[in-house]
Amino acid sequence: MPSYQPWDKVRAAEIIAGAAQQDGATLPILHALQAAFGFIHHDAVPMVASVLNLTRAEVHGIVTFYHDFREAPAGRHVLKLCRAEACQAMGAEGLAKAARDALRIDWHGTTTDGRVTLEPVYCLGLCACAPSAMLDGKVYGGLDRARLGALIERAKAA
Repeated sequence: MPSYQPWDKVRAAEIIAGAAQQDGATLPILHALQAAFGFIHHDAVPMVASVLNLTRAEVHGIVTFYHDFREAPAGRHVLKLCRAEACQAMGAEGLAKAARDALRIDWHGTTTDGRVTLEPVYCLGLCACAPSAMLDGKVYGGLDRARLGALIERAKAA
């Protein structure tokens, strides 16, 4: 489980300045901000826009378009469920509903106790088997309701 530093506008400005001169700097800057703070703080959007001569709407659009960026801190554990067509053909939709129901959250949500965030992912490379998931960076293939339930319980308990 990664640890992040608290949001700091001065540190964010350093990160932005450190990558601003490279070609296509927007994504590297946003990835660096998320790596440092665990999410893209709303105050970072106008900072990035100003340095890169973009509109705030453009930067916000990038943050909200890419599913890897978060606008709020994630829970202590991140559970990603594959949403690719191959996994859906193998029953991922039912597993996704079961996960949302068990955690009582929707996609991109975090449980009220801050333990688990549920995210979609669009391929984990295990398409030949049953649906797959990733918990805190570790991939699990061959999911059924029992294996998914065990992953959820592991995340909720820690």
